[in-house]
Amino acid sequence: MDQPPATEPHPEGAGDSVIHTRALTKRYRGGQLAVDGLDLTVPAGSVFGFLGPNGSGKTTTIRMLMGLIEPTSGTARVLGQPMPRATRAVLPHVGALIEGPALYGFLSGRDNLIRYDAADPTADPRTRRTRVATALDRVGLSAAAGKKAKAYSLGMKQRLGLAAALLQPRKLLVLDEPTNGLDPQGMREIRSLVRELASDGTTVFLSSHLLDEIEQVCTHAAVMAQGRLITQGPVTDLAARGRLVVTTPDTGEAARVLKEQGIADVVVAEDRVTAEPPEGELADINAALVEAGVRVRGFGVERASLEEAFVALTGEGFDVAG
Repeated sequence: MDQPPATEPHPEGAGDSVIHTRALTKRYRGGQLAVDGLDLTVPAGSVFGFLGPNGSGKTTTIRMLMGLIEPTSGTARVLGQPMPRATRAVLPHVGALIEGPALYGFLSGRDNLIRYDAADPTADPRTRRTRVATALDRVGLSAAAGKKAKAYSLGMKQRLGLAAALLQPRKLLVLDEPTNGLDPQGMREIRSLVRELASDGTTVFLSSHLLDEIEQVCTHAAVMAQGRLITQGPVTDLAARGRLVVTTPDTGEAARVLKEQGIADVVVAEDRVTAEPPEGELADINAALVEAGVRVRGFGVERASLEEAFVALTGEGFDVAG
């Protein structure tokens, strides 16, 4: 099979990964290990949440993926090409918002985007103003396009940075804390925009410390803690097991039956008994409860939230204030 030309990232099919790292490691001077042996796989077409508290290695990883810093060891491939060696070939196909947008405060939002677009050697100057107007509209900044960027709120600056990343069609969009500074309505709008981009075929890699944000918008996620990857996979799988919940006035008897059935981690709280979901048929467990005379008023598996899954995985809480 012919190798793709060096100037183009090779095309990725539905089953291919848009980002793939192997043992990716970054150790700073002084010995600080910021990222430790990261094996990450981001499927094409996914909205991939990169989750972890501040200091967990998320931004350092993103900077390595974008070719901004060199890894100490290990490899990273973006759009099928090695980074940072293929930065020039890869970055025209990637939109990125990392650590907030760099803006000219004395220019209007529109003129900032015109400058961004003019700096892109692949951008057609004849359609520049149309592209800028479309990008401003997509992030809800059309009405404020003529206002100087220094007068923008933090949330408006985030939107303008997103607009800059959307000036050209992108195969991959990398967003580092994209809803930082946004009010609840703005957060909803950005989440809606991310879903829209994904439906158009763009892979979105979204770093966040907000668990509910990841849960609401992402199809896949990875959890980082202290520079190491804890887990990765479809969001539904990360929080899939949940808890078996039996609602009954006969909690003591219900707990006894569940333990006899070999079910682990049985906990009684008020009129509920919770436990690890069984490996076998739920119907058999329910039948055993009824046969023992337990009055079952509710029975089923409640899906865990991503926050509960995170605490179970890492044994620690989550700094949602970040």
